[in-house]
Amino acid sequence: MASQHYPHVLVTGANGFVGAEVCRQLLNRGFPVTAAVRRVTEFSGSASTSYRQVDMGELGLGTDWAVALQGVEVVIHLAARVHVMQDVFKDPLDEFCRVNVACTETLASAAAAHEVKRFIFLSSIKVNGEQTAGAPFREQSAPNPQDPYAVSKWEAEQVLRRMSAVTGMEVVILRPPLVYGPNVKANFLRLLRWVDQGIPLPLASVQNRRSMIYLGNLVDAIVTCIDHPAVAGNTYLLSDGEDVSTPELIRQMANAFGKAARLWPLPVIGLRVLGALSCKKSEVDRLLGSLQVDSSRFCHDAGWAPPFTLQQGIKQTVDWYRGEFGR
Repeated sequence: MASQHYPHVLVTGANGFVGAEVCRQLLNRGFPVTAAVRRVTEFSGSASTSYRQVDMGELGLGTDWAVALQGVEVVIHLAARVHVMQDVFKDPLDEFCRVNVACTETLASAAAAHEVKRFIFLSSIKVNGEQTAGAPFREQSAPNPQDPYAVSKWEAEQVLRRMSAVTGMEVVILRPPLVYGPNVKANFLRLLRWVDQGIPLPLASVQNRRSMIYLGNLVDAIVTCIDHPAVAGNTYLLSDGEDVSTPELIRQMANAFGKAARLWPLPVIGLRVLGALSCKKSEVDRLLGSLQVDSSRFCHDAGWAPPFTLQQGIKQTVDWYRGEFGR
């Protein structure tokens, strides 16, 4: 019986939140991995003969991908400029496009020249918009990017589609919503801290629905895309498949901490006023608004089901938080 062939995979952004776990899972499953990183660091899989790191420094239009692409059959492109709270650039869109569009095009062009078979691109549900009203986003939903990050991801998707049409390199585009899990940062980490500290939160009256995806589920979906024949050339929306309201999410966090959720009701209009007065409008909008994702097409095409439930994902995230910040 012939042994299974595991394609050699290049992972960009390999020391990031998603990238490090992608590398870990690939190595655990037997894939040879080249990790493109800004600087070489210690990594739990670094002793493996199937793993190498390539120091790429800051990505730019002149980045030479030749060494990183040696022997590579599949590229998983995770490196990106993400949301910046206080952007120092006069033209944020220009900087987002420089990194997320132009650098993606440079890498994809080099990958095609090195006869890479498949290019997996991590985009964002923000390409579809910031909120849903009634119906969830689906693959056929019209793009509606509303900030420089989202615009740059949408433009990068179009660049990759054009390049695939010209070169024949297979492209798979994935648009996840908020990703949570061990090592999460930003607003999700802040919410964990509030729940852990028992801070009363005026969110009991919120009746929204939001899709998220646990890191383990996202990584499993990405790995599934490496060699599944049915996903080539497609764009997919991903999620845990379990939508929750903000109060339900807080209750699940509190339960994982073994604590009571301290929620009290404040009318939504009052919350919006507080958000505007505190210059936290976008953060409050995310707590109050709905953003639902229908991931059924990927589940159907790839024969995929999320390996972790929302409850399991929240518990593992809380367990990590306790290990890092527990009192």
